[in-house]
Amino acid sequence: MSLSIVFAGPSLAAPPSDIALRPPAAAGDLLRLVPQSPGTVVLIDGVFDAVASVQHKEILELLARGWRVIGGASMGALRAAELHASGMEGVGAVFAAYASGRITADDDVAVLHAPAEFGFRPMSEALVDMRATLAVAARQRIVTVSAARMLRDTARALFWRERSWPALLAAAHGQIPDTAIAALGRWLPHGRVQLKARDARACVAAARLPAPARLACAPPPRTAFFRALAALHGVDLGRAPGGRV
Repeated sequence: MSLSIVFAGPSLAAPPSDIALRPPAAAGDLLRLVPQSPGTVVLIDGVFDAVASVQHKEILELLARGWRVIGGASMGALRAAELHASGMEGVGAVFAAYASGRITADDDVAVLHAPAEFGFRPMSEALVDMRATLAVAARQRIVTVSAARMLRDTARALFWRERSWPALLAAAHGQIPDTAIAALGRWLPHGRVQLKARDARACVAAARLPAPARLACAPPPRTAFFRALAALHGVDLGRAPGGRV
């Protein structure tokens, strides 16, 4: 069986050796797979903000050509929630939260991270991880439910690049008792939940399992913008699968 192509960075800290690892995906990266024979591609991390993100049409094009596309944890969870009705497979708790509408904001999964030469090490905390951690802290009575909700709302108010546990605990002074802040700070090193990392590992595991049956996906419209993206990345779309222009 051919290696799965996995686009990942900060969400997959220790990638297994039996995958073809690519950096976080940008617009055009999945489209460049079109000339290859269909296989399995896993979208975990992707860029955004200053760089154009992976487009939905890229994924639809691969699905129409027989590729298996799996997503979860971060950008992959967003795209899978938007395209699972078209055949993209979603994996994990973050995907489920987006698919159900429990969370809707793109920056819930966003993190600031180091460049490739430093292993894409996360330099901020994803809100989905902070929210999951606070829920566990409340269940274990490290903090009260009301304190956990206040901390969650405070974390939401922080700019995504600046979200971190030290920043959150500093912002909490005066809002919850200092004893609760100290207790949470002592608990975090062993109690912190890394939901994105868990989902990323689950995506790689799912790629090793047989693909579920799915309906054929219609190719995306060949708009001028889509053709321009393909031309920019040296991809000849030719005729759409099924003979459509």
